[in-house]
Amino acid sequence: MRPLLSAVASVLAVFVAFVAGVSAVADAPQDTPTTGQIELGLENIEARAALVYDPASGRVLYQKNAIESLPLASLAKLMTAQAVLAAYPENAYFPITRENLRPEGDSGLRPGERLTLTELIDLALVASSNDAAAAAAAAFDEPAVELNKTAERLALTKTHFLNPTGLDIDGDSAGARGSAYDMARLAAAFYKKYPTYFEQTARGSVTVQAAGHTIVEDATTAPLQNIPGFVGAKTGYTELAGGNLVAIVDMEIGRPVVAVVLGSSREGRFKDIKTLITAARNNYGKF
Repeated sequence: MRPLLSAVASVLAVFVAFVAGVSAVADAPQDTPTTGQIELGLENIEARAALVYDPASGRVLYQKNAIESLPLASLAKLMTAQAVLAAYPENAYFPITRENLRPEGDSGLRPGERLTLTELIDLALVASSNDAAAAAAAAFDEPAVELNKTAERLALTKTHFLNPTGLDIDGDSAGARGSAYDMARLAAAFYKKYPTYFEQTARGSVTVQAAGHTIVEDATTAPLQNIPGFVGAKTGYTELAGGNLVAIVDMEIGRPVVAVVLGSSREGRFKDIKTLITAARNNYGKF
């Protein structure tokens, strides 16, 4: 009798361990795309990496080198916005310093001005202002450290930041690196928590009333704004990164998909995204 009881106990122990293991896997953050993707039959995607992601189901509908860590360029500003908005009130005022204005590009900001966090994030995302992103991130003693902590909390395992703008540090070092899969999940998380900021990028321009003058900057997403259901996007381009782009488009009301391309060309990124979105819309009934 005892051998039988011992055998039963062993089987139960194995079963309990199996269930616990399944539960742990189910609860663990995903750092690679889930299985069961839908083949969209795409060809001629110029980008080195591309992905179409359905946030509602967590399914990857199409992928090409989706987990390869590549230079992010200004897609890094999405993480800057995510981290700073989580730490500070939207109506908090941030000073503009000469140090903030050192990064490449000029958005019309002047040393000594004070802008709200909302204004800085709008400039950083809509117009891809490096100055605005640097000014917002300067609220942290060590901006890159805070961005990397936020990436870790979001389980973006292929993503790492050296600066808050994504600008190349030199000819060999990118300011930020990450995968297409990570960027899709970052965009989905940011849009879920801060939808208004993401939707602002679908407008033609951004206007900020600074001290004694008005700043008007064109949106960088203009080539996508005629896409039906276009929600918003973030662009990026540097010599190391090439053309990067993450866009969210509604397939129907309340059912967005995220499309990402990394390592395309300046113009090719827009063509690639349109190809991905068209394929996703043609296959919408399958997911």
